[in-house]
Amino acid sequence: MSHNSDLRDRHIVAIPRGLASAFPVYAQRAENSEIWDIDGNRYIDFAGGIAVLNTGHRHPKVMAAVRDQLDHFTHTAFQILPYEPYVALCERLNGLAPFSAPAKSVLFSTGAEAVENAIKIARASTGRPGVIAFSGGFHGRTTLTMALTGKVAPYKVKFGVAPPAIYHVPFPAPSHGVSVADTLRALDTLFRADIAPTDVAAIIIEPVQGEGGFLPAPTELLQALRQTCDTHGIVLIADEVQTGFARTGKMFGIEHSGVEPDLLTVAKSLAGGFPLSGVIGRADIMDAAEPGGLGGTYAGSPMACAAALAVLDVIGEEGLPSRADALGATIRGALEELALRNDGVPISAIRGPGAMIAFDIVTDSGEPDAATTKRVIQTALADGLVLLSCGIYSNTIRILCPLTISDALLEEGLAKLGRALVATH
Repeated sequence: MSHNSDLRDRHIVAIPRGLASAFPVYAQRAENSEIWDIDGNRYIDFAGGIAVLNTGHRHPKVMAAVRDQLDHFTHTAFQILPYEPYVALCERLNGLAPFSAPAKSVLFSTGAEAVENAIKIARASTGRPGVIAFSGGFHGRTTLTMALTGKVAPYKVKFGVAPPAIYHVPFPAPSHGVSVADTLRALDTLFRADIAPTDVAAIIIEPVQGEGGFLPAPTELLQALRQTCDTHGIVLIADEVQTGFARTGKMFGIEHSGVEPDLLTVAKSLAGGFPLSGVIGRADIMDAAEPGGLGGTYAGSPMACAAALAVLDVIGEEGLPSRADALGATIRGALEELALRNDGVPISAIRGPGAMIAFDIVTDSGEPDAATTKRVIQTALADGLVLLSCGIYSNTIRILCPLTISDALLEEGLAKLGRALVATH
């Protein structure tokens, strides 16, 4: 029988170091908000597979839908022989799209694929090459999405020069000393110095930056971007890969602003752990690509589509947007109490909508403290709690527990977090 130590040795020999794992802990089974490793240790999951498990590990309705599809067929390639689950899911997504125009959807496998294809669609629709993204943003690890990502280490190190016509402007955040006015001035400067707005196909933004530190995009900024896009015929893309499907208290994070994007990219919690992503967009823009220009061998897998249809049912039946708000209130309250204590490491800047909550670990003088953040996460793991860090200074801890977590497990997990903050002090 394998153990964590054995698998770690095998891992080092078999897998390149470029694929880094946060912990030398190998999962064996999981249920809802709990994971057990191969050595039998139990963990409360505050990572959710990086926001993939809004409906929890192995939700019974999702598993039943996948088993039913498994009994019918597992693959045909939608471009060869299409199938109803793909069509039905796109109909559901079109009905959820947060814009008033008629919508169409297309499915893929990963978030990066969704982003790449959103850019392709925007370029096909406008006939332009340029794309504008934001510092601190994360959009994937492929060559194009790596270029869109606004963080060098570790995502761009050693991978060469980015593709042309990709530009970045600062993302507004008080902790970075950047205001909305600063961002809009930088955008105006970009238009005057580097690329004319008439050469820009798309502006892409996360309604809440994920890897960048759980930083919400101010409504004022989103409104200004919408106006800029309308003025210059630019496609506005909301990257909802991490913010989508009830995590923020709305089905999509952009809905908090009231701003209508032209395209949305979705993935992660769409299919409850099965690989599935998509682009939802205004029908007139989505139809710009020629037949055969979109697709992929495994894109829109029937197994994943069946899972996603069940996920959407669960979100509605269990009221997960409201549950996200309730969880977020509990998490915020616990963190605010921890911030007032003087026996733990200092924490600050508790933030995020719904149950997409984060906070920063800082020194006594208020500076980002990446080293202590890492120790807190390791201490929590030893006590049976899985946490993730993020942020451009690597000092942000993000909480992404399943929205189906019980109140008892949430309280237990928050107690473990508190103990880790004290033990690391």
